[in-house]
Amino acid sequence: MHPILFEIAGFPVYTYGLLLAAAYLVGLQFALVRGRARGLDPNRIMDLGIWIIISALVGAKLLLLIVDRDKFSLTASGIMDLVRSAGVFYGGLIAAVLVALWYLWRYRMPMWTVTDVFAPGIALGHVIGRLGCLFAGCCFGKPTTVPWAITFHNDFAQQNVGTPLGIPLHPTQLYEAGAELLILGLLLVLERRRRSYPGRTFWTYMLLYGISRFVIEMYRGDPRGMVGTWSTSQFVSILIVPLAVIMLLWLARGTDPEAVSARRARAA
Repeated sequence: MHPILFEIAGFPVYTYGLLLAAAYLVGLQFALVRGRARGLDPNRIMDLGIWIIISALVGAKLLLLIVDRDKFSLTASGIMDLVRSAGVFYGGLIAAVLVALWYLWRYRMPMWTVTDVFAPGIALGHVIGRLGCLFAGCCFGKPTTVPWAITFHNDFAQQNVGTPLGIPLHPTQLYEAGAELLILGLLLVLERRRRSYPGRTFWTYMLLYGISRFVIEMYRGDPRGMVGTWSTSQFVSILIVPLAVIMLLWLARGTDPEAVSARRARAA
């Protein structure tokens, strides 16, 4: 692990921050390519992508502050600790979706088509982001004896995010990166099927990610906020998974105005 990749004039360049920036840029570029292929205005997609990046960063930090409010103080050092921390992905995802819905309504863009454009990019970006977590030592797993366990030895990671040192742990960062990579492949394969409909890619992503995140949380060992007996992310997954199933069943009926318009466009 290398939480600090290198230094420039005495200032550290953090591996997590660099990979997080790469995750957003790669995900946005992927969305731009997919948007052009669907005839969407690339300028609107770019603007929306920037709004999504900003809202995702704010949302991830905000949910982290809520679930770990005892850890962060309103002091200079507390704020810096919050900035250096990874944030909660679900907080960023929920904030980004809400901002995106507002943007789509504001500029009269086809909601489900645009969310379908962005969903694989989110998955791809998440793969890169979780590799950043691995290098930083955050989001670590529980102690284990499995052959593929990983052991951290970096003192800075221990001081910064509390990474246990010298103890074999579940590589939960790689579990999630691998799950996102599989989800990405499945989304792209499903899109090639003729019976695809607007919204299926996005809600399939929400369904599969919710399931995978719920399971992976069982192997996480880092301190996280709890809702009863569930971690915050498990609780959000419990809400999102049935919602995704309902939305997929409803959109599959083809009665949504966007689906009707898409069928008419194909027939023409």
